[in-house]
Amino acid sequence: MKKDFNQEILRVLISGKLKKQVVDGLREVFQSGRSRPLQYRKQQLGALHRLITEHQEDIEQALKQDLNRNTYNTSLFELISIENDIKLAESEMADWAAPRPVKKNLNSALDNVYIKPEPLGVVLIIGTWNYPWAMILQPLVGAIAAGNAAVLKPSELSEHSARLMKELLPLYLDKEMYQVVTGGVPETQELLRQRFDHIFYTGSSMVGKLVMEAAARHLTPVTLELGGKSPCYVDKNCDIAVACRRITWGKFANCGQTCIAPDYILCEPSIQDRIVEEIQKTLLEFYQTDPKSSPDYCRIINTRHFDRVLALMNECTIALGGESDRSQCYIAPTVLKDVLPHFKIMQEEIFGPLLPIVTVNGLSEAIQFINAREKPLALYVFSSDKTVIKRMLAETSSGGVTVNDVLMHYTVDTLPFGGVGNSGMGRYHGKHTFDQLSHHRACLIKSFAMEGLNDARYPPLTAARLRKAKFFMQHRLCSCSGICVWAVIATLLAIGLLVALIVVLNVHILV
Repeated sequence: MKKDFNQEILRVLISGKLKKQVVDGLREVFQSGRSRPLQYRKQQLGALHRLITEHQEDIEQALKQDLNRNTYNTSLFELISIENDIKLAESEMADWAAPRPVKKNLNSALDNVYIKPEPLGVVLIIGTWNYPWAMILQPLVGAIAAGNAAVLKPSELSEHSARLMKELLPLYLDKEMYQVVTGGVPETQELLRQRFDHIFYTGSSMVGKLVMEAAARHLTPVTLELGGKSPCYVDKNCDIAVACRRITWGKFANCGQTCIAPDYILCEPSIQDRIVEEIQKTLLEFYQTDPKSSPDYCRIINTRHFDRVLALMNECTIALGGESDRSQCYIAPTVLKDVLPHFKIMQEEIFGPLLPIVTVNGLSEAIQFINAREKPLALYVFSSDKTVIKRMLAETSSGGVTVNDVLMHYTVDTLPFGGVGNSGMGRYHGKHTFDQLSHHRACLIKSFAMEGLNDARYPPLTAARLRKAKFFMQHRLCSCSGICVWAVIATLLAIGLLVALIVVLNVHILV
């Protein structure tokens, strides 16, 4: 026993030393300036795209083993998004990285004033198991585009994907700038002891707090993409059949293991049975009579999560589904009716194929119900009434919101994706990832000319000098590149000349 304990301590110490060597090595290469040229970044993005396209079948096979996910769902839910992000970054990166002019005041009218996006340094990206490729590679696209080095830590629960990622990435990307570290909790804890310039974590709120605590030791900024219970309000004034079709797709895709899946339905009692009926029709359309044999229906990641999800059904009334098979980590698409707020299933994120229906007496009670809980990562509202939609948007808070659909805001790469409060902090997708993983450096470049204008800020200070300083500092110009600035200066000079001319004429008349 003592020998095993000592061996474990030795393993952890060696592991810690290796993690430090990895991070120190990446930082040394980053500081050499290798990733500063945009051409280098484009080459790495192109290589990442080749990895996805040339090994798509391998990735699909790994996800089949991890989650029983088929080829089409892998493309729809992961690969297309990754490829889109890569193509967007390749085409827009030069604009994203360019200096961004800002508005000036008169005091800086002749200066070059702009914001310069710069790489942060070495970024740690900790992924999750439910979408093991997208949750690692989409942040990586932004890290590469922004010029950072990166350590990637895939989840050990999606073991086939993690193993494949570690095998493939060094074959395509610069292994002195981008490295994959595999392992479980001890390896992740050891990584978090190292100093990074940014940590990007996707996972649960509980672990997110531990990540933030570890990052605080080095004052490392974090992006936390967490989860929570995303509510779905179904108004009686809507196309219930269409609403239920879309909700069923979003809830049971990936076996309910999606951070922005509708966690529960809020509706009035009068339409609860109709919702159950429409979901039943849709389940039959999507997965036929036996979802267990459907190629489109996934599995729970492992038996531990299987047991956790199954236990959430205790005290609930099953309206649809409820079947399970632990040997296959299979839980049927399940709808639970008349669920009460104090039930266990309403106290934690479900992250599985269980859909509780909670009845409320109208919109106001639904809003109160949502606001009494932690701010969710996503909010869904189905209604044909613009007043209902307007109130739901105005009187609630969430990371994102989709009206009359689910999940789809995630697919718009110009929208920031992220949480608020307990559902996370920071944002990503497209340019938002680039900005999140960049330092926005404030730059002001002055010349040595027109020193006389600076007298207003030099001692000895007087009331007249203060008035002059206030005038020049409070009058703001536009953010254009010089034309308007020179137009203002020319106007001021013209006014000055006009005043001087009037004075001269008045003196001449008096003489």
